[in-house]
Amino acid sequence: MESRLKVLRVFKALHRTRMEVFKDDHRALTAARLKINEEFRKNKHETSEENIKKMIKIGSDVEAILRTSVVQGEHIGDNRIMLRPRESLLLENVPYCDTPRNKS
Repeated sequence: MESRLKVLRVFKALHRTRMEVFKDDHRALTAARLKINEEFRKNKHETSEENIKKMIKIGSDVEAILRTSVVQGEHIGDNRIMLRPRESLLLENVPYCDTPRNKS
């Protein structure tokens, strides 16, 4: 029963991430939904705990990669693409300093 809950958590996390990552891109949203559902349906009757744990790990890794590595791009001209990074991908640009700071 515990692995069933973990599978459902990964399934929901993948769909939430899909909705955030491919926001406003209906074609990508549909393709991702179909692929997620297909993979889970294909392995629906798996009974081996070891295989289920491996698939849960793979699903979690895929979710993390989608969340941290995918950036949307939109064609705005013949040779131009406008990137639309999510707020979570933007990092503070802090200059590098070789000397350590003194805490006072």
